[in-house]
Amino acid sequence: APQGWIGQYLEPLGLKVAFAPPGILIALVFVGLPFVVRTVEPILQDMETELEEAAMSLGATRLQTFTKVIFLTILPALLTGFAMSFARGLGEYGSVIFIAGNIPQLSEIVPRIIVIKLEQYDYAGATAVACVMLVASFILL
Repeated sequence: APQGWIGQYLEPLGLKVAFAPPGILIALVFVGLPFVVRTVEPILQDMETELEEAAMSLGATRLQTFTKVIFLTILPALLTGFAMSFARGLGEYGSVIFIAGNIPQLSEIVPRIIVIKLEQYDYAGATAVACVMLVASFILL
């Protein structure tokens, strides 16, 4: 918010976070990051240090060791975590509803559209939107 701890410094710079897409993005990253951490952490713990040592003994730099050994090892877990995080973000309501402005075509979120349709007694429309989101989440997972 413009009066918040961070917003008071961003507002003079012309950066609007609250009730805007950047705020939604920050909220979804905050909610989805644990999914990425939970999938990558076991891979990093089980990864053998001998792989890194072998790469360095063959003359690889630290950047080459990271990109060709570590990153390629954790890439499937990263993709899985990001997919789970995105699927979770599709249906996130609790954390995003406070930061989304619900401005049509700018900061509208799908869960809020479903709630609006339910408040208007448009159960068929709410069910259709929810089913599309459910199918999208299943496809991602």
